[in-house]
Amino acid sequence: MSTLDVARKDFLDVRRAKIIWFVTGLYLLIAVLMFYFGQNGVENPEFRNALGGLTGNGAMIIPLIALITAYLAIAGERESGSIKYMLSIPNSRRDVVLGKFLTRSAVVVGSILVAFGIGTVLGYLWYPSVDVEMLLGTLALTILFTLTYVSIAIGISAATASRSRAMGGTIAYFFVTNVLALFGLLGNALGWIFNDVLAADLSAGVLSVIEALVSPIIAFMGALDLVFPNTTTQATQAAEDPWYLEGEVMIVILLAWLVVPLVLGIWRFERADLG
Repeated sequence: MSTLDVARKDFLDVRRAKIIWFVTGLYLLIAVLMFYFGQNGVENPEFRNALGGLTGNGAMIIPLIALITAYLAIAGERESGSIKYMLSIPNSRRDVVLGKFLTRSAVVVGSILVAFGIGTVLGYLWYPSVDVEMLLGTLALTILFTLTYVSIAIGISAATASRSRAMGGTIAYFFVTNVLALFGLLGNALGWIFNDVLAADLSAGVLSVIEALVSPIIAFMGALDLVFPNTTTQATQAAEDPWYLEGEVMIVILLAWLVVPLVLGIWRFERADLG
């Protein structure tokens, strides 16, 4: 067997997980609601606002979909012992990790494509115009953002030997990098650590890029500046920002979040004692 063979077999398993389809359905519902309320009772509705609503709400929902879809991909099979059968066919441990990543990515990205497809249809039905360039740019960044969380979940799953540890690691990661980041508490915590405790006297810009390095959602929000038109105030602020806060740098950070957890997961899994 190969990476693709592992992916085909794994797809048969993941499609039966009801919780995955429930969370995915929630995201699709949000897509409909954002485009409906974006034009309901509005004289001149803007497609940009509805797309921004979908993207903003998706920043919380998409990581949940990705993490729930992938966190037990390997750890669950290690705990049950079925991983030994998969490796005896034979498959390399790298094939298993990459195959699981492909399957779980396909499931989550599929829901993203359906949601944006729904949004596109509703945009043409309910809005005066649809900015196709903005739509495609947002879709591309959303897919990249999604893949980073699938990679993180697969990395956690490959590095842990039980369902409980994989679940605990995933919940902790989501809480720190999403919940705290979205409420601004992560940035405050980093400022306290570096400036108050360590007396590093870092600027707000440096702390912002550190926050993006810690949390993919911050990098994602920064990268969206490349596809959403700036207001005059935002454009002035963007011109004053240092180079390391530009959208292109945020994309590089997202790419790092896509690659590094997967590489570390393969490295850890190849050295794991499977008993």
